[in-house]
Amino acid sequence: MLYGFDIGGTKIELAVFNEKLEKQYSERVDTPKDSYEQWLDTIVNLVKKADEKFGEKGTVGLGLPGFVNHETGLAEITNIRVADNKPILQDLSQRLDREVRAENDANCFALSEAWAEENQQYPSVLGLILGTGFGGGLVIDGKIYSGQIGMAGELGHMQLNYHALKLLGWDKAPIYPCGCGNQACLDTYLSGRGFEMLYRDLKGENLSAKEIIQRFYAQEQSAVDFVEMFVELAAISIGNIITALDPHLIVLGGGLSNFDYLYEALPKALPKHLMRSAKVPVIKKAKYGDSGGVRGAAALFLSR
Repeated sequence: MLYGFDIGGTKIELAVFNEKLEKQYSERVDTPKDSYEQWLDTIVNLVKKADEKFGEKGTVGLGLPGFVNHETGLAEITNIRVADNKPILQDLSQRLDREVRAENDANCFALSEAWAEENQQYPSVLGLILGTGFGGGLVIDGKIYSGQIGMAGELGHMQLNYHALKLLGWDKAPIYPCGCGNQACLDTYLSGRGFEMLYRDLKGENLSAKEIIQRFYAQEQSAVDFVEMFVELAAISIGNIITALDPHLIVLGGGLSNFDYLYEALPKALPKHLMRSAKVPVIKKAKYGDSGGVRGAAALFLSR
């Protein structure tokens, strides 16, 4: 059996899958906040419970809101303070007597989508999450590309370029600080939160993303103009990513991925931001939604 964990700041979810990535069982518990030992014990106990239930030692993959540094072996997960800067893979492997693997949760999302039966025809799959933040992951031939130290795919910390700032009006452009310490990171613009902040600062109304989209479909001019601008901003930024990675397929996840107009508008807006010979990849909505993280974590032990 393949065990996948979604390790969050408030909840830890375990899901058990068979070799076909069909879910067999899942359980969710609160994330311990008092000590590292409690945090380790929680994961170990969930694994041992699943071992007993299925009568075998399953593989263990973790999806993290951060990453494990390949060089130091230490976790860089600042929103789970008890486990931040700790050798979590070493400690869990020793306690569980088996290899434990971990990847960023956006990478796990991308891997889950890449292993969907209909997507296995694509040699490279780029997963982009437009949710609370903006991030992504690249899967090549069924394996996550995680880079030199494990932080490949941190696309949300690329910054607005010349064309994006021009679109936003140069000196009128809202420049948002990012939690990483930099400014104008894509995370603060292409996320659901960024969608709302931009509308507030450019249109003068404090609306939810849902309300903005409802007004767009009602053909209210302010919302229509804003959405067209946002699509252009996304095309500029995603166009840069396509130029760098040239993926065969892009899968969108997160709350804004449910905005169906994006799948019509983005393919039309992208070409002018790409090289002449570039090909706009297939762009589709994620199949597995919120369950993609645990499914992708379980798939860390699969190979084509």
